[in-house]
Amino acid sequence: MLQLNCKNADEKVVGSDNGLNIQYEFEQYKDKIAEIITNLNRTKDIPGEWLQWMNLGYSEETLWYVKEYASMVKDRFENLLILGIGGSALGGSAVCEALLKPYWNMLSEQERNGYPRIFFLDNIDPDTMNGLFDILDWEKTLVNVITKSGSTAETMSQFMIVKDRLEKELGDNYRRNIVATTDKNVGVLRQIAEQEGYKTFVVPDDVGGRFSVFSAVGLLPFALVGLDVDEIIRGVKDMDLQLKNPDIYQNIAAQNALIHYLLDTKKGKNISVMMPYSSRLRYISDWYAQLWAESLGKNKDKQGNDVNIGQTPVKALGVTDQHSQIQLYNEGPNNKIISFIRVENFDTTLQIPNIFEYTGVGYLGGKTINRLINAEADSTRVALSDYCRPTVTLTIPRVNEYYVAGLIYMLEIQTAVAGELYNINTYNQPGVEQAKNYTYALMGRAGYDESAHILREKMAVI
Repeated sequence: MLQLNCKNADEKVVGSDNGLNIQYEFEQYKDKIAEIITNLNRTKDIPGEWLQWMNLGYSEETLWYVKEYASMVKDRFENLLILGIGGSALGGSAVCEALLKPYWNMLSEQERNGYPRIFFLDNIDPDTMNGLFDILDWEKTLVNVITKSGSTAETMSQFMIVKDRLEKELGDNYRRNIVATTDKNVGVLRQIAEQEGYKTFVVPDDVGGRFSVFSAVGLLPFALVGLDVDEIIRGVKDMDLQLKNPDIYQNIAAQNALIHYLLDTKKGKNISVMMPYSSRLRYISDWYAQLWAESLGKNKDKQGNDVNIGQTPVKALGVTDQHSQIQLYNEGPNNKIISFIRVENFDTTLQIPNIFEYTGVGYLGGKTINRLINAEADSTRVALSDYCRPTVTLTIPRVNEYYVAGLIYMLEIQTAVAGELYNINTYNQPGVEQAKNYTYALMGRAGYDESAHILREKMAVI
């Protein structure tokens, strides 16, 4: 079971200036938390509430279609290319990095059990794109293009290039190498897919990109590379059952949401650092950064008041960033809450040999790297408390489909609860849309002529 240790965010450990009286705050907010949890579960089926992500663990139809398609194309492709950006890629890449064998793309076909290599093309850097496109065997590459709107400039520009290459390489058979994940009824990609005859999967209504990892957006790539999607869904459902509990003393997502919210609003901890002590979980921090930033960084509350709130998420990796960031965390501005993710049991054990016995590093001999990395996590947590820096620790029993899915879903619920505490719309992203509209204008999209003119005038003086 996923465990939360929040003792090092308590004033007993880090002092009243930087910590909370957690027992007192839980008691003060227990009714509010119960109301939030109850309302989330009561309204999740209402159209327009953008809470359908809470039902993704129960979509047996999607799971069946994903598994069927993955079985149909098994052994046909050596490469899987994911075209998507933001929520269309971050969750998928985080889960695949966590659950596939390390250095998956460098393993032989036999070592991958016949499953394809996977490439997430989540940016539009021309050098990176050309570099990847030049080494792919297009006949042996399945392309999964993911965009709900079907008009995301980055993803669709990638797709236009890829489609052109596939057509030139494969002729009329290129359609078998494309699968689209998009809106069920509308959008440019839906229209193109139906005209061209691509296999398609659906991004459900009322599911935002950053909450879409357990829809076909994530489940399809996971199944295609051989991950156990049944275990992923079981992890989501079991965590959902735990987090339906309105009792703050039994709900770790509500606890962590409240701690983050109060440390921000009462103690000035406006930066949230996510620091897993596992290289396999490093991209969970990338996914979390989008989830936390886009969901909670808002300039208006639900009543339209100016608030300009939200913690800034920072990505870190233990132990790597002990040697790059911890100096700042210990002695710099005390404006952060640091969340550690600790792995209780690693899949393998690595022994440190008994050599250099009579030197200053001899004490390491005979111990394991497993012990060392968790000793580093524990010592860093304690050292931060010495400097009165608040931390929380999430402990995951092991890195597998069940527990990683539960961790991700827990962080989604945590975000939803935090949004209610901040009294903002957790699911919109007007700050993102503004930049998108400017991009449309600069690239000459129809209907944006006036915006383009205004934008060029602004660019001339900025």
